[in-house]
Order: sequence, then C-alpha cells, then structure tokens
Amino acid sequence: MHTPDQRPPSGTQWTISAAGHEAVIVEVGGGLRTYRHDGVDYVDGYAEDELCPGCAGQVLAPWPNRIRDGRYTFGERTHHLPLTEPQRHVAIHGLVNWVPWELLEQSTDAVTVGYDLPPQPGYPWALRLVSRWGVGPDGLRAEHEVRNVSGEPAPFGFAVHPYLQLPGVPVDDLAMRLPTRTRMVVDSRLLPVAATEVAGTEYDWTSPRRIGNATLDLTFGEVIRDADGGSSVSLAAPDGSTGVTLWADGEFGWWQVFTGDSLTGARHRRSVAVEPMTCPPDAFRSGKDVITLKPGATWRGVWGVRPGA
Repeated sequence: MHTPDQRPPSGTQWTISAAGHEAVIVEVGGGLRTYRHDGVDYVDGYAEDELCPGCAGQVLAPWPNRIRDGRYTFGERTHHLPLTEPQRHVAIHGLVNWVPWELLEQSTDAVTVGYDLPPQPGYPWALRLVSRWGVGPDGLRAEHEVRNVSGEPAPFGFAVHPYLQLPGVPVDDLAMRLPTRTRMVVDSRLLPVAATEVAGTEYDWTSPRRIGNATLDLTFGEVIRDADGGSSVSLAAPDGSTGVTLWADGEFGWWQVFTGDSLTGARHRRSVAVEPMTCPPDAFRSGKDVITLKPGATWRGVWGVRPGA
C-alpha cells in the first residue's frame, strides 16, 4: 500500500470493468496501464509500483515518434524542442506522457481524463486534451479529442503506444496481420529516409504470417482500409486458438510496430507494440500528414483493443 506521501510512479489508478473486461487508466500520462479479459492480459502493461517502461500504454501528442535534432519549422518560425532521446539526438513522443492528467468523469465502465498543455519553448501553442477510456462487450475503446485553445494555427500529430501480447506465446510464434502497402526505410537514428513497397518482401504482413526472427521498430503506411475507413492489426497464436486485435478509425493512417528488441530484462521481445499514428516519424520536418489545428478547432480519433484475431 502507498501512503499519501508514497504515491505510485504513475499516480492515481482508475479501474474500469464490464462484461469480463477490465482496464486500469493512470494519472501520469493519462494512459493505459493494463487491459485484460476474463483474466487474460492482452496488453503487456506494468505494475502499480513500476515506472512506466518503454512508453507502455502512453498517449503521444502533440507528435508521435521522433523529430530529427528536435528542430522544425512551422510557418515562418523555427522551433527547438528538448532532446528527450539524447542518444539519437531527437525529440521523441510529444509532451504529455509524463504529466499528471485530471479526472473529469468516472463510472464503473469508463473514465475520462484531461490535460491542458501550456505553450512552452519548442511548442508555443496551447492544447486541451481529453481522453475517454471505456470497456464493454466489444473490448477496450479509447476516444480522444484535442482542441487548439491558442490564438494561431498549431501543428499536431497523435498516437498511442500499447504493447499487445498473447500470454505464453513467444513473439517469434505470433502470426501478425498488418494491412499496409509501404514501410519507411530508416537510418541509424530510426528516422525515415525513404518509403518502399512491402509486397513480395520480408516486411509484407498483409496476410497473416509468423513474425519469426524479424526485428521491427518500423513505420508502415498506405494503410489498407476496412469498409468503415478504419484499419486493424491482429496477432494470433500458431494454432489460431487465441488472438488479439487493435483497431483504429480513419484518422490514423500509419502503424508503428516494435518487437521490443531494445528493451532489457524480462520485457525484451516479450510483446509487440502496435501503435496507430496520424503521421509518420519526423512529420513536423517533412510535413507529411501533419494536422494543422486552427484556433478553436478540435481533432477527434478513436481506437480500441478486442480479444480475437
């Protein structure tokens, strides 16, 4: 137990449950710590007394992934962000994953949290972020909205960083379906330098295929969309007996897949981060799929996790 002076590293914990589904949402970062169904953990989370490892379950805004040298130009101004991944000399994963979010609404099966991002050096715009997390018969559902509350247009991108797993099934044995036509070619700093088609290559998972010994920390684009405009990535056991799917609506046109090879200890290659993104890495510099939020405008996106491939 934690005393008032000994709070968990991820702050207040909010548990939601319904129809055999349960999730824990945390104050620090406003993200997802655990998700399970009928006692099976489909998200590789972390303990209440543990510092969030590998960005597990975090919300990534106002940009996902990496910005080269933390430097970008928007309009006529150039901005310099703190280098939050100094070994690669990049700014990574936005500005809201280590800040305390505020509880706005709570019920047994849903919780809504919010955060007011203040203008700051490197990102001089104010945003209001609200996330509603809910569980029900269809699994976990996350609804996000971000409003520009500053007086001028703001560059914006969004992603989330859950790790999916099937307990007892090694990453190598997971059959993955990843509905994309291209992947980003990256340099030694994991920054994109080109795009190439996946058809006929070792990176083609448009049909379910074993991950095997593939080492992935890559961005995939040209999403093959479902009839509703969204897309989904699924993982399944070799015999098809169990599976898990992460789906995202049409706002998300990119998928990042990370097989955890750079993580240490027990988390090394234990699960697969499947990250729906609105834009690719380094988008603030390339301009690729960057959302320009006008003053007073609101972006909304929805994604979720459900058992079954």
